[in-house]
Amino acid sequence: MLRVQKFKIDDIYVPAARRKTLHPETVRHLAEDILENGQKMPIQVRFDGKRHILVEGLHRLEASKWLGETMIDGYLVQAKRH
Repeated sequence: MLRVQKFKIDDIYVPAARRKTLHPETVRHLAEDILENGQKMPIQVRFDGKRHILVEGLHRLEASKWLGETMIDGYLVQAKRH
């Protein structure tokens, strides 16, 4: 059973290939929704022994950064490298 945890946004590494899929307009819409309704779905990160790596939730992560948040809700998952 996954448990929601708080992760420091600045400590989450986003692989370069994931960053290429970023759509600024989606980030803006999500930021507005997070302001109105809060974060509905936690992001997913994996730990590689050194750092937390984003698995799922790039736009939610960027929207939270855009809003000036320092922490984000997420799940720590076991995932293979992309």
